[in-house]
Amino acid sequence: MADQLPLGLSATARVPASSANLGAGFDSLAVALAIYDEVTATVTEGGLRVEVVGEDADVVAHDEAHLVVRAVRRGLAARGKAAPGLLVQCRNAVPHARGLGSSATAIIAGLAVAQALVAKAEGSESLLDQTELVQLGGEFEGHPDNAAASVFGGAVVSWTDIEAATGAARYRAAPVQVSSQVAPVVFIPQSRGLTHVSRGVLPALVSREDAVANLSRSALMVLALSSDPALLFPASDDRLHQPHRAAEQPATAELVRELRARGVAAMVSGAGPSVLALTSQEAERASCAEVVAGDGWERREVSFAQAAQAW
Repeated sequence: MADQLPLGLSATARVPASSANLGAGFDSLAVALAIYDEVTATVTEGGLRVEVVGEDADVVAHDEAHLVVRAVRRGLAARGKAAPGLLVQCRNAVPHARGLGSSATAIIAGLAVAQALVAKAEGSESLLDQTELVQLGGEFEGHPDNAAASVFGGAVVSWTDIEAATGAARYRAAPVQVSSQVAPVVFIPQSRGLTHVSRGVLPALVSREDAVANLSRSALMVLALSSDPALLFPASDDRLHQPHRAAEQPATAELVRELRARGVAAMVSGAGPSVLALTSQEAERASCAEVVAGDGWERREVSFAQAAQAW
């Protein structure tokens, strides 16, 4: 039987948005963006109360189906703990269903606040276990890229190991030091996209030529981010997913095309429909400001985010 947390115990987690793939690094590369959700969980005598303000506050679930609540429950169970009741308060800033990792942000926020509750109950000074957060976050999503970026901040390379004996997936990630010259710009539309729909248009098989092209570009992206931003443009080229998603997201594909025509390293953010541009020169940022994305688009110059925090 799980140990019960003490009444009145409270913890808060602050977790950033993320942009995955970075062009060629499908389900492997990601960056964290300084747009943050904040979650506070307090142990109560019984029941569940969910309070949400900000993005999609009026449409998300306010019961056990809420993704943050599910993650809190999973995080507590992983530590052999439970709560007699919970008050979960969410302050959402990450746009939902736009390709900015809102699901991963919610999952990591719930898991992180659960870890922090347990750590406080046990008197531990270390509130977060990043390795466990990546593993549990990967279990929710089936791949660790967005979750890992939200955990570590900055940029990450992620991968999955399959244990030979059990077939269990072990989700891994390593941070990449990002050059101070690189600055992200995101274009966020009002329209929404669904990852499972966007994945459904991807082919099951790709040519060896396309596979080799993406392997080289994804490796190049690590160098571009860390030490040679001049390589960002060729590094962000992709053949595996963006061409196949263009028909269902024509406005996104057109914006990427226009930015790249100006020499900007632009790419679909995650599964879209947002667009991410990685810039290293003022001229590139000026080009981003000059492009007319059309009605319903918002351009944000953001910074790379810090790691998930809890207190």
